[in-house]
Amino acid sequence: MDLSIQTREKFGTSATKALRREGLIPAELYGHGIKNENLSILEKDFTKVFKEAGTNTILYLIGGKEKKPAIIHDIVRDPLTEKVIHVDFYAVKMDEMITAKIPLEFVNESLAVKEKGAILNKSMAEIEVESLPQDLPHAFKIDLSLLDDLDKSIYVRDIKVPKGVKILVEEDTAIATATPPLAEEKIEVAPVDVDVSAVKVEGEEKKVERDEKKAEKEKEK
Repeated sequence: MDLSIQTREKFGTSATKALRREGLIPAELYGHGIKNENLSILEKDFTKVFKEAGTNTILYLIGGKEKKPAIIHDIVRDPLTEKVIHVDFYAVKMDEMITAKIPLEFVNESLAVKEKGAILNKSMAEIEVESLPQDLPHAFKIDLSLLDDLDKSIYVRDIKVPKGVKILVEEDTAIATATPPLAEEKIEVAPVDVDVSAVKVEGEEKKVERDEKKAEKEKEK
């Protein structure tokens, strides 16, 4: 997959704004043993490529007669518009191993969730691997139908790994778990025994006491 690039020679806030007004995105290319390059790319071209390639498919950056293999290492989005405002490319050598984070794509439906009310807990969204650039998978599919009972989990060891790819996460790490539903707690209110007669007597005794005091004050007058 090819992507045209241009060398970027002007820097600073005003220069960056001018680029974006022209439909360009500022970018940078770096990698092991190469000098960093400041670039610009057409927003419409990058949007199309990124949709197909994601962050771990080899792209060929074309500038003049040069064709440089690279992967999209990072993107920065505007927090309000979500538009891509900066891209980092990592230059790769096709005969050198690289590490990359591969997204997990969850497919199908868990019967434990559908039929037994389980809560689906996903503990990972991506997983780090090592391979030659051309062997990097686009994504790993995680089949949730394997979660057919409560307390059942899918582990890293359950991933079907292509030849030439090494997963850099412990194989016993859980990816997704069908957790039992939360039990409804019944709050029991302990009965309170109230001796109504005692309350009544106490009330009558106080009334009598008040009446006696009132009568004594009348005599004193």
